[in-house]
Amino acid sequence: MLDSTAVPNRWELYRVLSEPVRLRLLALAAEEELAIGELAELLGESQPNVSRHVAPLKQAGLVVVRKQGTRALVRLREGAGSDAVVADALASGRELCASDSTESLPARIEGVLRARDAMAREYFARPHSASDKTEKGLRPPVELGAYLAAFSLLLPRRKLAVDAGTGDGGLLEVLAPVYERVIALDRSGAQLAEAQERVSARGFTNVTLLEGDLTGAEVKKAVGSGADAVFAARLLHHAPKPAAFVASLARLLSPGGSLVVLDYAHHEDESMRDAADIWLGFEPSELKKFAQAAGLEWPQVTPLPSALIPSGPDHHLPWQVLVATKGASKGNGSGM
Repeated sequence: MLDSTAVPNRWELYRVLSEPVRLRLLALAAEEELAIGELAELLGESQPNVSRHVAPLKQAGLVVVRKQGTRALVRLREGAGSDAVVADALASGRELCASDSTESLPARIEGVLRARDAMAREYFARPHSASDKTEKGLRPPVELGAYLAAFSLLLPRRKLAVDAGTGDGGLLEVLAPVYERVIALDRSGAQLAEAQERVSARGFTNVTLLEGDLTGAEVKKAVGSGADAVFAARLLHHAPKPAAFVASLARLLSPGGSLVVLDYAHHEDESMRDAADIWLGFEPSELKKFAQAAGLEWPQVTPLPSALIPSGPDHHLPWQVLVATKGASKGNGSGM
């Protein structure tokens, strides 16, 4: 229904709707939210004249005008058509629009929408220059953060994540847009300095960088009642005691939280020991055993396609990911 405060006197509504241009405009706005320029094209009027007719319709509470940059978009106010006078005006407006053209009203509006789509098609159909292709290469899209933020709405738990062994903060590019708060932990001050550069450059205000071990008092205080997810990317093969390390990660989880361990599957490349690798990857059964010993439930190990790691010193190795969940009634696993 119309807002009674917008039209204090009923006769004013009849006055507003007495102009044929406004009736046609109202009928168009009822079909689709249209820009002033699009309405001008459909009505065969100048944009200033259309704006002049929109003003009293807006004041009467019949249409809503939404600004988007320099454009003003007009649509029929929700529920306005339930008013008997407005419903009659809409019918009259549709009849007037039908007399303007041999095309039906929906067909004419569809033409406007096709014009919108044509602009986008033309833009994306333009060939990229060689410099654009070189610059983009295989890098993640600049919109990655926005894509991840949209994806995060599918996750039921996203208040707190812990990035154990954050290094230069590469994983923060993924975690910061998804979780409300992220704790990035590393034992190396030099690594955290690089992570800080990344955090500052990206403007991540929800990331806390901590220097220390998983069992440190500062980490326990920051995590509080537990994290929704704990990530350890390419860290386990550096751990002197992998089972104990997984147990320490599990203790940072809240009940129902998930542990995600990204690491290598078993391999035979001894040269990786030059990169301080203590273990040449792990069998899936080993990872599951670590998780179960830590009191975690439903451990799953999934191999990752090599195409996901197209470059880097370890792109030739087999990668896998362990995901396990901390049950509500389970303990924290074995001690260190």
